[in-house]
Amino acid sequence: MNYRSGLLTGVLGTLFCSAVCVTAWWVVNSTEPAVKVEKPSPPAMVSKVLKEEEINVVKLSSEAEQRLGIETAAVERRSIRQSRTYGGEVMVPFGQSVLVAAPLGGELQVTDRGLPRPGAKVRKGQSILLLSPLLTPEARTTLAAARVDAEGQIKNARTQVEGTRIAFQRAKKLLRDEVGSQRNVDETEAQNEFAQKTLEAAEARRDLLIKALGEFERGTGAPLTIEAPTDGLLRALNAQPGQAVPAGAALFEIVDLSRVWVRVPVYVGDQSDLAASEDADVVPLTSRPGATLKRARPVEAPPSANLLAGTVDLYYELANAEGALAPGQRVGVRIPLIGEAESLTLPWSAVIHDIHGGTWVYEMTAEHKFARRRIVVRFAQEGIAVLASGPAVGTKVVTAGATELFGTEVGFSK
Repeated sequence: MNYRSGLLTGVLGTLFCSAVCVTAWWVVNSTEPAVKVEKPSPPAMVSKVLKEEEINVVKLSSEAEQRLGIETAAVERRSIRQSRTYGGEVMVPFGQSVLVAAPLGGELQVTDRGLPRPGAKVRKGQSILLLSPLLTPEARTTLAAARVDAEGQIKNARTQVEGTRIAFQRAKKLLRDEVGSQRNVDETEAQNEFAQKTLEAAEARRDLLIKALGEFERGTGAPLTIEAPTDGLLRALNAQPGQAVPAGAALFEIVDLSRVWVRVPVYVGDQSDLAASEDADVVPLTSRPGATLKRARPVEAPPSANLLAGTVDLYYELANAEGALAPGQRVGVRIPLIGEAESLTLPWSAVIHDIHGGTWVYEMTAEHKFARRRIVVRFAQEGIAVLASGPAVGTKVVTAGATELFGTEVGFSK
């Protein structure tokens, strides 16, 4: 190797080494550092998990237990009929609304007692309005025709009274022979009462026409007294004193609210689950377990339904002598379900609720010692809580003073 060849070899070697070093430096400096993945923080942190068996046990002295009035009862397993609550509407029963019309044309006048206001209670035979008949030949013809019509209505009403009376007597006999039902007796009695009221109203109209016709023939035209045909509530006043009305014009309406009906729209898919032929309980919409219940019996009524809502109507009747329910009022109706099953039960007064909506009872573990136990309530009915899960049968739980025990445990009692 001569001098020139050695020099060329050295230069090429130097260039190659420089290229390798530059390439290595570029690779090292162009590589991004690895990203450090941080562990996500937990969504919640609890310093100490509370277990059910570690809940405080409240120990009372005998004096404190007596002062709080602690009472206990045993958990039982028994059959409770479940019910389902629907919204209902109070309405006037068919046949308990009487619309009084003018027997002939004339001018209305006020009575000596004054004109009662709509909503006032009226008695049978009470004077509501006076009617001064118009003494024209057409009025005489109208009176005679109205009298004949009234006589025909009286005959029809008497036939209905006799038929409903026979049906009522037959229903009572079947009930005495233990082959009938109390429901049939009540329905036939109501039909008989309605027929009697219809007869009385027709007779009162006939008497008014006879009096007016006699006075017309004698040349006198004293005002006729328009009386209430039955006891009830003056629902509407369709005419005022000083107004001239034709024969047959509606004057006022009287409703009897001693018994009312409740119309209950029920989803068609629920019909197979309901015992619709049995009595139901009527309660306020805001009622709670232990509220006062009113028993209502099912009645037969013209069928009705709502196509858009997919519901059919059930009708129930209940007493309303005190007038607490008004037509159009919304109420809750508890209809019993078909079938019964045994479940754990305890008094509703034993159940307490925490701030999260959890349900608990205090179990008596030993004398003067009480431990809080979680329960799951399926439903409550007539002051009884039916449980999905809870203490074993025979376990004694606090029924009076449970709230005071809860206050002692959590620290807000005195």
